[in-house]
Amino acid sequence: MIKLFSAILAVIYFIVTFGGIFTFHEFESYINTLDAKNGVQFESISAEEMNLNNEEKELCENWFESNLSVSAESYPFTFRVDGKKFNADDWIKEYDGSAEFGSVYSGGKTGYLILKNSDESLEATVEATLFPENGACQWTVFIKNTGDGDSAVISDFYAFDSALSTGEALLYYSMGSNSAASDFSLIEKKLTATEKSFSGVNGKPTEKYLPYFNVCGKNFGAVIGVGWTGQWKATFSETNGKTNVTVRQESLKAYLLPGEEIRSPLVSVNFYKNSNPLKGFNLFRKWVTDCVYPENINKNSYTAMQVADPVSTKTSDEIIAILDGIDPSVYEQTDVFWMDAGWYEYNEGWHDGVGTWKADKSRYDNGISELSGYAADKGIGYVLWYEPERVYEGTEFYKVGLQHEDWLIHTDSDISMWNLANEEAFEFFCNYILNSLKENGVTVYRQDFNFAPIEYWEKADKEFYGGRKGICENHYVTNLYRYLDYLTDNIDGLIIDNCASGGKRLDLEMTYRSVPFWRSDYNCSYHDDLFNATQAHTYGLSFWLPIHGSALWMANEYASRSAIMPFMLMDFYSHQHPEFGFYKEQRELMTGNYYPLDFGGADSGRMLAMQFSTQDALNGTALIYKRAEVTNSEYTVKLNGLAPSENYSVYDVDKPETVLTFTGKELMENGITLELPDGEKAIILMFSAE
Repeated sequence: MIKLFSAILAVIYFIVTFGGIFTFHEFESYINTLDAKNGVQFESISAEEMNLNNEEKELCENWFESNLSVSAESYPFTFRVDGKKFNADDWIKEYDGSAEFGSVYSGGKTGYLILKNSDESLEATVEATLFPENGACQWTVFIKNTGDGDSAVISDFYAFDSALSTGEALLYYSMGSNSAASDFSLIEKKLTATEKSFSGVNGKPTEKYLPYFNVCGKNFGAVIGVGWTGQWKATFSETNGKTNVTVRQESLKAYLLPGEEIRSPLVSVNFYKNSNPLKGFNLFRKWVTDCVYPENINKNSYTAMQVADPVSTKTSDEIIAILDGIDPSVYEQTDVFWMDAGWYEYNEGWHDGVGTWKADKSRYDNGISELSGYAADKGIGYVLWYEPERVYEGTEFYKVGLQHEDWLIHTDSDISMWNLANEEAFEFFCNYILNSLKENGVTVYRQDFNFAPIEYWEKADKEFYGGRKGICENHYVTNLYRYLDYLTDNIDGLIIDNCASGGKRLDLEMTYRSVPFWRSDYNCSYHDDLFNATQAHTYGLSFWLPIHGSALWMANEYASRSAIMPFMLMDFYSHQHPEFGFYKEQRELMTGNYYPLDFGGADSGRMLAMQFSTQDALNGTALIYKRAEVTNSEYTVKLNGLAPSENYSVYDVDKPETVLTFTGKELMENGITLELPDGEKAIILMFSAE
């Protein structure tokens, strides 16, 4: 009762103080930020406990068999046909298990459960994959009209609408990328009978929340991932020891045309049995690294050098003259040149040229291929920025789109959306961008997305799709995946950089195809707390995704060490701190196990510390950030996830001659006490088992 009264007072205070300024969404984000302010605390866990065991593998396999196989007694998905809820007894069941192990998804065995309803001329196909060595499974549901006429209306189409017998549970989830210092903050809530709801914002899937959830229950834990690059929705509640979960495209109510097919979001579940949620986080990270990331992704480290930003006016000759003056040793540690927006013709700024994907001849008289060829001569690749889904008035895509019905979706804005849901527009789009990438010598395709799509999809539903709610979004998102797969199928080794206004498309389906070189637009400009925020972003996003990147803003040690992460951007024309990595030894440990040690957010008066270790716990690093306003003269850091009986050698990279020896137990229980200097300091500890 006291908690309820306090909550009511907080709401009243907020309304009185900030009323009329903030939306409910902003108020909700404000409350979540308060919840995340002090961070979530985690208990110590040994290296042995962290490993996936046979009991957990069996738990996953049994759940998969009971829910997603041909012998399943019930299904975790559901939908309605003309208001009648799906009942498996009304459908004929078939199974196609012909896919070879790993042929569809790396590390997984995929089968196809086919359910036919002759009365309704509908067919539901469940693509279900078990990852036996990762204690994980995933599925997607497809519904197709196999008849000659329009189908009945499909509604309430849930990819997941079931309960997990977790026992009483805590729910861990993270804020999304909202261009704020608090991006990716982790929040812990006790599950109750009151439903907790999560969703995208205006069709941007990860602006408000990340679609990843760690349910840590008394019986077992489950990490749930959602793949839907649109407006998804998920709910969680707990009743009688069962965690109730729903996942769906938030709005879909539509009949299907003959031969038409729709799909659900992709849902994944990783199972674990431990009271420490860190096990769930790390098993999920390992599955993402082992089975989800594209095979051509360098999972250790990746370094880019920016050669042209969105306001660059330099010509090819001027850029090459600068690059000729850079020490050859820099190129040995650089993977790609990076050219951002604005390489095409535009009027007042890079934004109003979006839709014309040809190089500005006044600056690049020999085309982009001259620069990508220069990069190839140096033995490195080339990143080039595109935002092809957004079309500005007067551009090439705009003029082409106007010549065809339904190729462009217009609103009152001067920005139109290219309608990927239209099959002819989709084919033109695929072929045009593929040819552009090849012509420009692109090895890393940087795809951006800087607007909210939901109003375009809803308008298209009314104008192009007979008022069928959610149908444009469903086909658009499906074809977005087909498009990205088409590019990688036709350009060997192509890497896709998933930008989307900095981290607004970090769902599971995009993770299967891409990595975010630029995880938050908070790094687009300088802020007083920028370096602290960069540290906090790494701290928060690392619970879920091992690979992500951002920018180095300033040539000093604290800044460069704040930007230590597996994928990152070197400063403009490599004007970086001479030590910057170049921290490769630390970066190459960051796809292993992750242990948050001390959360300080972006607060300059608090410490922040995090640890990354190999999965066998034999090697690791601790990144410890002493912020400017921390007044303590010493700091004790306790490591985690080690083998208690092993002897570990530990040293500070700034004092490599001083090597200390501790047992894993001592490092986890007693820790190491460090002397802190005045002002900012980033301390890097390295440790290894002797």
